[in-house]
Amino acid sequence: MTSPVPVALPATPVGEAAVPHASEQVPPYYHYAFPPPPKSRFQRLIDRLPAWAGPAGVGALIGGGVAYTLLMKPTSAGAADTPTCIVKLLTGFDCPGCGGTRAAWYMLHGDIPAAAHHHAPLVFAAPFLAYLYVSWTVNRLNLPFKLPQLRISNGAMIGFLVAWLAFSVLRNLPWAPFTWFFV
Repeated sequence: MTSPVPVALPATPVGEAAVPHASEQVPPYYHYAFPPPPKSRFQRLIDRLPAWAGPAGVGALIGGGVAYTLLMKPTSAGAADTPTCIVKLLTGFDCPGCGGTRAAWYMLHGDIPAAAHHHAPLVFAAPFLAYLYVSWTVNRLNLPFKLPQLRISNGAMIGFLVAWLAFSVLRNLPWAPFTWFFV
């Protein structure tokens, strides 16, 4: 497939209108090779949902996660108890997410130091995630007031992911002070 060659417009003298004469042709409007596909049934269904359906669905998922955390009492469960942590069960190492459920349980009970002991990156990220959800919900519902959106730069996101990776590696080292993070 050949790409279209743009046509240059004739130069308009200063002071004249930029209306083409009858003998001149306006260059054609270039279309992309592939128009967007028509919307599927699912996309049309999503378009018909009310504005509150998205925040309500995400809120239901968050509520389900909170209920699961409170009902399972993860602080009394071991790595081999149901549900199991496959990485810890097979290797003996803490994976990047190990301790996250216990940290959430401690945060729900107000014990922030114990939550940080089990998963420090989750404790750091939780207020940001909560604000992102609240501001998205408020702005989506067309309320008379708006909350400013939290804009996280790529550098900040990469820095957080690097810190999380470092935490995941350092928590598995067998000497102090890194043994404090071993769960």
